[in-house]
Amino acid sequence: MRVISGKYKGKYIEGFDIDGTRPTKDRVKESIFGSIQNKVKNSIFLDLFAGSGSIGIEALSNGASKCYFVENGESIYKILSHNTAEIDNVYLIKNDYLDALKQFNKDSIKFDIIYIDPPYHLKLMNKSIKYIEDNNLLSINGIIICEYEEEEPICSYNLIRNKKFGKTNIAIYKNNQYVGSVYE
Repeated sequence: MRVISGKYKGKYIEGFDIDGTRPTKDRVKESIFGSIQNKVKNSIFLDLFAGSGSIGIEALSNGASKCYFVENGESIYKILSHNTAEIDNVYLIKNDYLDALKQFNKDSIKFDIIYIDPPYHLKLMNKSIKYIEDNNLLSINGIIICEYEEEEPICSYNLIRNKKFGKTNIAIYKNNQYVGSVYE
């Protein structure tokens, strides 16, 4: 697995073959970043359930000002640390997703882009979205990207895109207070 575009294009990312991970396919990444390319530059990005970090690294490669990676798994966290070792503006958090979200809330950190891709079988998508909404962790012009298979997102934000790639679905939501177009 490699970074597909930007500053780190071609960088090899380890971890695509580790048990318990489900890396986002290149064609899905291309579609996501094609859709949000004008939002990424200078954004504060959250890669919740980061795994190997491929989505957050892609965001940094395409100009995000910083990326917070949240990963709780011991072995995959080591791979995430390795994958991000030579990349600037990386904030690694080895913690449960909810504890990390609570800490972001306590520290008054808001995100421009939040990528949520939890292990499908744990059904954590909607718990994550609810906490983010209830605690206003999304910036006014922020977007949430959800990768899911069966647990369809329940979100009060405005759905702007929903696309299916085989069994994988990608839904993009914008904050209800959003000014202008996501695609500007």
